Amino acid sequence: MRAWGTTDAGLVRSENQDAYSIREMKEYISAVICDGMGGTNGGRVASSLAVDVYQQKLEEKLHSAMGIQEIADTMCESVTAANEAVRQRAAEHKEYQQMGTTLVAAVAKKEWAALANVGDSRAYHINRGGIRQITRDHSVVENMVQRGDLTPEEAKHHPRRNLITRALGPDADVQTDTFELLWKQGDFILLCSDGLVNTVSDQEILFEVVHNGEPDTCLDRLLDLSKQRGAPDNVTMLLMMNI
Repeated sequence: MRAWGTTDAGLVRSENQDAYSIREMKEYISAVICDGMGGTNGGRVASSLAVDVYQQKLEEKLHSAMGIQEIADTMCESVTAANEAVRQRAAEHKEYQQMGTTLVAAVAKKEWAALANVGDSRAYHINRGGIRQITRDHSVVENMVQRGDLTPEEAKHHPRRNLITRALGPDADVQTDTFELLWKQGDFILLCSDGLVNTVSDQEILFEVVHNGEPDTCLDRLLDLSKQRGAPDNVTMLLMMNI
C-alpha cells in the first residue's frame, strides 16, 4: 500500500483549520482527516488535537490479526477518546468553548479497510469501474436530500450546506458511523474535507485519480482544480492505493 496527503488553506480563509495524519501501524495504514470549526484558532486546535489523540489511541490498541469488526470498534473507541480530549481542552480555555471538528478515517490492509466518520468529511472508494462515496454526510442538507426535499446538485449550493449535525466537541457522546470495504490491487481510498467536494465533482475526482496521470501527483491536480474555482474553504485530501 501507498499513501499521500496534502492540505491547503485555500484562497479565502486566512487560517487552515484542517489537520491530517498518515501512519504505518504494523501491517495497517491508518489515515485520518479532521476539519475544525469554532472561530479563530479554535478550529485549528480542535482538528489538530483530535488527529493526534485519535492516532495515538488507535496505535495503542491496534494489534496484528484483528478482524475488520474489531478494527471498526477500536476506531470508534479512538474517536471517543479524541472527542473527550477536544471537550476537555474547550472546558479549560474559554476562547475554545465553541470549537469542534469533523473526522473521517480509514484503517487499511491489503484485503480490506475499515472506515469511520463524524460530520461531513468524506471517504470514497475509487477504481477503474468508477467512484463511490462510502460515508454519508452528517449535515442538514444531506438530511434534506434523504427526505427528497433537495437533489444532490441543489444541496451543493444550498445556503445551509455548511451546517453539520454531528461533530467532535459539542456532544459528550459522539456517534460514529463505521463501514467495511473490500478492496483489491489498483483500488484507491480517498479521504477529503468538504473544501474539495464543494468545488470539484465526483467525476472530476475519478478522472484525476485514475485517468489523468500518476497517482502521486493527482492530489496536486485536484487542489489546482479547486483553486481555479476559488477554493473558498480549506482543502485536505488523503489518497491510499492498494498495490
